Amino acid sequence: MPGQEPTILIVEDEAAIRRMVCHALRREGFGCLEAEDAAGAQLVLADRPPDLVLLDWMLPDLSGIELARRWRADEFSAAIPVIMLTARGEEEDKVRGFEAGVDDYVTKPFSPRELLARIRAVLRRAGRLDASQPLEVDGLRLDPAAHRVSVAGTHLHLGPTEFRLLQFFMSHPEKVFSRSRLLDHVWGRNVYIEERTVDVHIRRLRKALAPHGLDRLIQTVRGAGYRFSSEE
Repeated sequence: MPGQEPTILIVEDEAAIRRMVCHALRREGFGCLEAEDAAGAQLVLADRPPDLVLLDWMLPDLSGIELARRWRADEFSAAIPVIMLTARGEEEDKVRGFEAGVDDYVTKPFSPRELLARIRAVLRRAGRLDASQPLEVDGLRLDPAAHRVSVAGTHLHLGPTEFRLLQFFMSHPEKVFSRSRLLDHVWGRNVYIEERTVDVHIRRLRKALAPHGLDRLIQTVRGAGYRFSSEE
């Protein structure tokens, strides 16, 4: 999740490859999630969206190409970078992969060193490598690593949900998010709660920011949802 080390989901039906890749990732400070097929990948994605997916082409229940297409067509997963892992190294196969929306293509067998370099390059392009770096807007500072929020050096006490909500907003300034999208990204797709719950936590967050005049940062966009903006 945001605020921790970048997390990589590896979707691969061969357990030995999953273990090898996860070991290499964790040794370099990445978090690692695993799925052995498309159905398992969908469950992981809904519960904890990763920063990047390593996706095998040949899965037992659905091809990686088709799964990548579905993710790109879904607003929830469209922006998650995908690196295809496959033994199919022909140019035509690579073109099919890129046309499906994958960000990079690594041919088996591959070295962990090469894979890690590709992962870092894709994460940098996607702006996901520095998820643990502090965020600051108008004197409001959120430090994911220390799990602290402060204004001009004064610590703000936020509940865990308000912290995640604020971090999501600060990571996506000027964009309007509906209640349902906030539920998906902050609470997760596998959590079934009413949309009005978002309003409750928005009110709590604004209340915490109000003494510093920063509740204005969280703006209601009538008929659409909420936006985090320093513009009036």
